[in-house]
Amino acid sequence: MGFLMGASGVGAIAGGMFLATRKNVLGLGRLVPLAAATFGAGLISLGLSRSLTLSLALMLFIGGAMMTQMAASNTILQTIVDDDKRGRVMSFYSMAFLGMAPFGSLLAGAMAHQIGAPRTVMISGTICIAGAAWFASRLGAIREHVHPIYRTLGIIPEIATGIQTASAIQTPPEE
Repeated sequence: MGFLMGASGVGAIAGGMFLATRKNVLGLGRLVPLAAATFGAGLISLGLSRSLTLSLALMLFIGGAMMTQMAASNTILQTIVDDDKRGRVMSFYSMAFLGMAPFGSLLAGAMAHQIGAPRTVMISGTICIAGAAWFASRLGAIREHVHPIYRTLGIIPEIATGIQTASAIQTPPEE
């Protein structure tokens, strides 16, 4: 168990280092469902694994995907929230992860008792993939709300004045 948890930790460090190399938040929205789906696929594979070596390798991916998804979500959230509301929003975010974890652990423990730990892990992975697919299907609507905030913050530059002028000149006059 210690080796498995250690492998997950090494993967989490790698995921954190990957995010630290990014220059800005652009593209993180697409990374969240990809990381969540990778996490789910890793869980399903872990549930099927009967080899310690394979399980250790899978835990690297699981830890990296988990850290990438959580940190990317956190970064996006802190970027789009107004400064005066950030503490309140982050308390809800923390409660969603830390406050609900005991209930999820209780449910997973009960499921593992009934159907076994490998099946429980595979079902959890399937739920992660379903959640990632649902989130990915909503990215367009989320992007419509986030891009104006990114423009206001200067993350996405406004269209250059020359381009706006050029397109106005090229538009034929209406008669």
